Amino acid sequence: MHTLSALEALDQRRSVPSVLLGEPGPDEATLLRMLASAVRVPDHGRLVPFRFLRIHGQARHALGEFLAARTAQRQPDAPPAALDKERQRFSHAPLAVAVVARLQPGHKVPEQEQLLAAGCVCFALLQAAQALGFGAQWLTAWMAYDPEVARVLGLGEGERIAGFIHIGTAQRPVPERERPDPRALLTDWTP
Repeated sequence: MHTLSALEALDQRRSVPSVLLGEPGPDEATLLRMLASAVRVPDHGRLVPFRFLRIHGQARHALGEFLAARTAQRQPDAPPAALDKERQRFSHAPLAVAVVARLQPGHKVPEQEQLLAAGCVCFALLQAAQALGFGAQWLTAWMAYDPEVARVLGLGEGERIAGFIHIGTAQRPVPERERPDPRALLTDWTP
């Protein structure tokens, strides 16, 4: 029966759009519990090629202001609505956790495997949030790849954003969406 419950949890996983996430968010102890589950991912070589950056409270709005300014710098003709969208990007959910991939180039563990471990952390954090009754969404968008955003967030050499996990309470139910048929994706390899 324990296995069935775990499979049901996986089967019920869905993203809650960040614009639909509000208070309450997880408190410190709850967040640490989520992160304790999130770090239990495959990690070739035990490199721990990831870390967390918490964005909450007033920091969410400060990051939004920076994103709006950076958008205006990158796209001088950006309309006011686009700037406002960037300004509000981190203001909906009470918490965002940036999962930072810490890649070690030249290590015997390929960078691809290190990055995949960080991606697994993102997914595990989504699962942990849902298991504790929260909604969550894994987002990247342009800011995950922008060198100025990385600088402002304090990322070091070899670090990159694997995902921003927005966490909060769903403000309304999120409908299920159509999922792919695994039979259509499965083929047999034959020598």
